Amino acid sequence: MQLFVNDLTVIDFSYLCPQRGIVGESWIVDITLDGSLNDQSMVLDFGRVKKQIKSIIDESVDHKLAVPAEHPFTQVTRRDDESGYWVDFLRQNGRSIHLFCPADAFAFIDADVVDMDTVKAYLHAVIKRELPTNVKGLSLTLREENINGFYYHYTHGLKKHDGNCQRIAHGHRSALQIYVDGMRTPRLEKLWADRWEDIYVGSTEDLAQPADMQLSEAAQQALASHSESAYVCYSYQADQGLFELVVPQAENTLIETDSTVECISEYLAQTIKSEEGDVAVKVVAFEGVGKGAIGYA
Repeated sequence: MQLFVNDLTVIDFSYLCPQRGIVGESWIVDITLDGSLNDQSMVLDFGRVKKQIKSIIDESVDHKLAVPAEHPFTQVTRRDDESGYWVDFLRQNGRSIHLFCPADAFAFIDADVVDMDTVKAYLHAVIKRELPTNVKGLSLTLREENINGFYYHYTHGLKKHDGNCQRIAHGHRSALQIYVDGMRTPRLEKLWADRWEDIYVGSTEDLAQPADMQLSEAAQQALASHSESAYVCYSYQADQGLFELVVPQAENTLIETDSTVECISEYLAQTIKSEEGDVAVKVVAFEGVGKGAIGYA
């Protein structure tokens, strides 16, 4: 007997990629359970699937940075006081990425690449341990939202958030709709989707000087061997702990406000208006699947 739940949850997270850097992603999760009927004549109660299994998935990957632990670029060092990990992703030519975060901000994937197959294997192992004995089989499907239009991948952190959004490197795959004088404008949607294809969106108030950060040796070497403009440094203290990030300037954009989707939609609307002239601009900015904000200028 099989039980299935489609659209169980959406995983909003980011991952490290040798070619693309930090990639924000949003994957929809479908699940199928294979087993015998229990004493309630069920494989597993839908309420338990939607609550317990969704919670396991969310706690394992959602709003985290997925790290390909077996990639040769990856170096992971645990701090002696166990307050967090340094993760150094040693891409070449001034494109390395360096973080210090609490352990819960990372999902360490035992593979040399983070993709749907390796994340499915990671989740399968975690969920399987928590299932009752009558459930013998588990199948997961991860899929992207079918977006009819343009989209971009972005990563950010919200230090003022009281939940997991405070983690400095989590992200989303997000649709974008831009209207100028009431008309949808694919030209501008493509322009901004290309500009922000794989972007880190940082806030000016989170900028930090390297001397004030808990940098790994690899991060110090990267900063010392390149010009000051090659990297951007962020650091903030949030409820979950200290979060720090060193990211290539070429893969970063800086805004004056927080990087909530509300602020992003407003930033895009105002920037587009300044570039397009005396027009009315409306920006529908999504944050992952099925949610977002609308900004006007």
